[in-house]
Amino acid sequence: MNLLKKRPEHTALRLTSPLGISIAITTIALSANFGLRLVSAQTAPQASHAPSGWFLTGSKPANYDTGVDKETINNGDPSAFLRSTTSSTEGFGTLMQSINAANYAGKRVRLRAWVKSQEVANWAGVWMRVDKDKTAVAFDNMQNRPIKGTQSWSMYDVVLDVPQDSTGISFGILLTGTGEVWINNITFEIVGGDIPVTSAKLVQPAKLPDQPTNLRFTE
Repeated sequence: MNLLKKRPEHTALRLTSPLGISIAITTIALSANFGLRLVSAQTAPQASHAPSGWFLTGSKPANYDTGVDKETINNGDPSAFLRSTTSSTEGFGTLMQSINAANYAGKRVRLRAWVKSQEVANWAGVWMRVDKDKTAVAFDNMQNRPIKGTQSWSMYDVVLDVPQDSTGISFGILLTGTGEVWINNITFEIVGGDIPVTSAKLVQPAKLPDQPTNLRFTE
């Protein structure tokens, strides 16, 4: 599963979190060097299921849990949590949702969220992906500015351009390996061109030649 690959219509949404050297639309392996500690929630969550409008997926969704935590408050509101449920795990889990891109086509959008973490052994990040049909055209998962360890509430931004012919936007928070994160006070809005994008440039496949060449190996 990867955060750059869209799901088939009959299956759960497939995503990609590129943990390799570059962000590419081709298959990217996830690092196996994840932390080994099981993280317990600071308080018992009030609901052990994804909040309304959201869902849990990833490369190892069975190793993660999510829900609404009414005891962990920030700015007066409850938070959603995403945490590992095993003492060690490869891969990642993500709490996410997807929307139609029509209202944002040709615009620059900013996903802003407050996040806190507890004993994140590998890394976590807020992420957003813009799609044109089955192709990712913009993507950022905060890999170059990851959330690690135990951090108090902080605000994080992901800013992407949405091309005019875009068809979908997906976003959420991901957790690789073990640990726990809380997310709260999310905003999703159109911003001006003075706000810089945060995405790394996607590596596009090389253009294919129009016809066969050197079929007799004389060159």
